[in-house]
Amino acid sequence: MDKAALEEGAEFAPRFDANGLIVCVTVEAASREILMVAYMNQLALDKTIETGVAHYWSRSRNALWRKGDTSGQVQRVLSLAVDCDQDAIMLTVEAGGDGKACHTGRKSCFYRRLTTEDGGRRLVFGN
Repeated sequence: MDKAALEEGAEFAPRFDANGLIVCVTVEAASREILMVAYMNQLALDKTIETGVAHYWSRSRNALWRKGDTSGQVQRVLSLAVDCDQDAIMLTVEAGGDGKACHTGRKSCFYRRLTTEDGGRRLVFGN
């Protein structure tokens, strides 16, 4: 597929990396807050599309992972989008359970931000 067709066309042609994975950014529908970043392989992407529930590929376990199977935080997919060159996916979801997507028990995996006060670099909690 040429660049113009990839960027401007209507064909869904996700571009997986050399390991067969694609980055997936997951966003909560109501708040538009980024909940997490994970990876999908072709199987996870297909399962997500077929079931309407977020599935990811666990790189550490080397296994398919249906979000919420153990935590109860099932993510119902409301929309799936790709970036301009189709090498990243964004899921917009409605989070089940108590809505905590992060394995640390927080709503979002992005719970720290960088500060450069006093010329240093450190992480602070919160927005």
